[in-house]
Amino acid sequence: MIFKQIFVTIAATMAMAVSADAAGGRSYSGNWPLTITHSRGANGNYCLTLTDNGSLGWRHSGQASLRGVGDGGTFQVIGHTLVATIQSPGASGQNEGLVFVASAENGSVGTGIYEGVYGGEEIDSGVLTFGMKGGC
Repeated sequence: MIFKQIFVTIAATMAMAVSADAAGGRSYSGNWPLTITHSRGANGNYCLTLTDNGSLGWRHSGQASLRGVGDGGTFQVIGHTLVATIQSPGASGQNEGLVFVASAENGSVGTGIYEGVYGGEEIDSGVLTFGMKGGC
């Protein structure tokens, strides 16, 4: 009888732990529509693709690409913040960095900011809004 009670207690504890891990462990992999507004030169709708495989040392991190723009990049979720950086060809042979920073939690991404960085300086910025995963 005691063995049965111990087993039930352990099983219940493990179920709660797995459930809590699943809630915080939802993947960010997929295609994310995003909209940039209030920018000097990047206003519009885009599609950001993320591959969430933990390859950058953070639980949620990996490769990123922006459809039709750039040469790929990376992303990571640190705390409740997603940061994605895309390399884009710039003028004079120097690459431009497209940086997307937004709130992120439980596999969902919210609003944030966009920054265009060239030669180590910010050259453009705007308001960033993510749509639902799989929306592009």
